[in-house]
Amino acid sequence: MNGPERLQQAAGKLTTKVGAAFPGTRAVFRGHDLHTGFDEKMGWFDLCAFGITGRRLQPAQLQVLEAIWVWTSYPDARIWNNRVAGLGGTTRTTTALAMSAAQAVSEATIYGRRNEFKALAFFKRTHAEMLAGSSLGECIDRHLKHQGKLAGYGRPLASRDERIEPTMALARKLGVGDGPHVTLAFEVERYLASVGKPLSMNFGALVSAFGADFGFSPRDYNLLYFPVFLAGMQPCYVEAVEKPPGTLFPTSCADVCYEGVARRGWPA
Repeated sequence: MNGPERLQQAAGKLTTKVGAAFPGTRAVFRGHDLHTGFDEKMGWFDLCAFGITGRRLQPAQLQVLEAIWVWTSYPDARIWNNRVAGLGGTTRTTTALAMSAAQAVSEATIYGRRNEFKALAFFKRTHAEMLAGSSLGECIDRHLKHQGKLAGYGRPLASRDERIEPTMALARKLGVGDGPHVTLAFEVERYLASVGKPLSMNFGALVSAFGADFGFSPRDYNLLYFPVFLAGMQPCYVEAVEKPPGTLFPTSCADVCYEGVARRGWPA
């Protein structure tokens, strides 16, 4: 079937497997009645994962993932994406615009969602290559040759990530802390140290390894994980709104060092 034929076949209708709304009667969510078709244990986080993947997470997996969200919610307006939320508040923009802008910059390559996307792909690929007979060193060398960087290792402001210890303690307590990709994440850290590259694992690597162990693809985990900073952004917005406008991180003109084009004269 060529392109025009595919478009003609799809015109005027929606073919879907994920669900549909029937106003006044019901809503269907992946084959289940949204209001009566799920058990009482279905929470919002569980529903999101089910909507993305079509499968239910295990209770222990849900508990670890929700704890990751809690332990990543830093209400500090100095953090890059929280700053956007706070600046939205100090300029009196709407809550939706402020949160949307802050979420958009959360996709940063170094700190944000692209980091975890790459890390999860690396863990899945490396685990498969090692099962096929490659050594960890060979896998890392191949990765660095083509990618140049190893996502999830190294942290700009501190060498130690304070979120790893409580996350691992909870995961081990729940019996999900020794999966193959989480184990691999720590092996990579030890290998890097052994070859003179002491890049400590950051939280992005660990949460990506859990995502791989729990059966997520990089895209699907990216969908589930993208609002992880939201609970820290909201207090920054609220606090900025409660202060006089423009008083969050004001910068004096005298503090700006301009090195661009010199002042020019304009013809009358």
